[in-house]
Amino acid sequence: MKIHFPNYFMLMIILNIALHYFAPIKQIITQPYSYIGIFIIIIGLYLYFAVYFAFRKEKIDWRQEKMPKKILSYGVFGISRNPMYLGMFLILLGEALLLGSLISFILPIIFLIGTNCELPTDEKKLEKQFGRKYCEYKKKIRRWV
Repeated sequence: MKIHFPNYFMLMIILNIALHYFAPIKQIITQPYSYIGIFIIIIGLYLYFAVYFAFRKEKIDWRQEKMPKKILSYGVFGISRNPMYLGMFLILLGEALLLGSLISFILPIIFLIGTNCELPTDEKKLEKQFGRKYCEYKKKIRRWV
């Protein structure tokens, strides 16, 4: 069964808050340092919505089940091959920093590991669909940053 991380993203945010309040493990980041999380969340939201609007502009269906019709290499796609996933990770990391408890860092780590396991499969599909063009894009732009 293939896990679609964008579908579970909101659940992870809610679960992270629940874990923090119902199963707290040592507070490791306190105020005012925890407020750095707000800045990280804002960066994550920017990346997430930049992808959304780029896909909308290009009329690309952003559901994971459908293969894109073209490769985007401008804007946030010129920084990362996966800016939406990067944005999601930053939102989860920012939330963990804001909450500050040790347990709140578990889900961002799980998200990162899960996404890194998923991406090679997606990249192989894109290589098959776009061939050399995608391989050259991969050489220029890193997976994350």
